[in-house]
Amino acid sequence: MVNLSQVLEPIAAWFRSLGIPHPIVHWGHPVMMGIVVFVMGSFVGLAGWRGRLVEDKEAAMKSRSDHRKLAPWMFLFMALGYIGGLLALVMHHQPILESPHFWTGSIVLLLLFINGAISLSGFVGNKPSLRILHAYLGSTALCLLFVHAALGLKLGMSF
Repeated sequence: MVNLSQVLEPIAAWFRSLGIPHPIVHWGHPVMMGIVVFVMGSFVGLAGWRGRLVEDKEAAMKSRSDHRKLAPWMFLFMALGYIGGLLALVMHHQPILESPHFWTGSIVLLLLFINGAISLSGFVGNKPSLRILHAYLGSTALCLLFVHAALGLKLGMSF
């Protein structure tokens, strides 16, 4: 049976051949994803909640618009960062499936994918229950991202 590391090894070997300095290979993923999670993720989450809770209709519409514009970009950057994180693990000859950091990242991407599908469906006729699910599912994903970041920092310090 072929494992994920074996499948990704040729790509990781190509990146190793580029001679990228070790600190960039080791800390590039955490720094870039930290920006996406803590800056972009926090903004997207706050804009979403602000759009739901602010009484001023104009401010609420602006927040919802900001949320709609940035959330897909955040998902794209997280998906690309996920791939980069997998390659970083392989480049460091670290096991992938044994890592809690891998599993939290996988769960976050799945939650965000489901959340995006709910949104793209138009909340199935603008159902309030799906809007509530969307808000809490997104918030759960963001909270899990903070756990994911802590696990990633622990992982990065371990090798």
